[in-house]
Amino acid sequence: MASDSSFDVVSKVDKQEVSNALNQAQKEIAQRYDFKGVGAEIDFSGEKILMKANSEERVNAVLDVFQSKLVKRGISLKSLDAGEPFASGKEYRIEASVKEGIAQDQAKKITKLIRDEGPKGVKATIQGDELRVSSKSRDDLQDVITLLKGSELDVDLQFINYR
Repeated sequence: MASDSSFDVVSKVDKQEVSNALNQAQKEIAQRYDFKGVGAEIDFSGEKILMKANSEERVNAVLDVFQSKLVKRGISLKSLDAGEPFASGKEYRIEASVKEGIAQDQAKKITKLIRDEGPKGVKATIQGDELRVSSKSRDDLQDVITLLKGSELDVDLQFINYR
């Protein structure tokens, strides 16, 4: 068993980078002329990011500003789970959260993908909110990484502990 090589597939987000992107978005929203007088703001309250404005298109513009700041900081938009705009009194709101870890249904989809399309002899096991992929051949593991990078999945994946 010691001759097996393995790596872990995880979905993690740098919280500090999200915080930095949020601060940059707050500054831009406070300074931009098209956001003056529309009650546009973005706040982080615990686990949720709350965006507010007085119209649906303005709150979508706030979301757009925040998404552009995330991309500039190297955070995939797949890890941002933004809801639809909804009316709350006189203002519109969007609640968003940052997804971390691989959900159980996504993990099953990834293991099935590796089983079906990956090289033979590669084993993928679910360990909580991450996956461990192991094989005797390091080349097969490289092929699995290439396969996962090329597939259209709803999660942002990173590959760690390659040994």
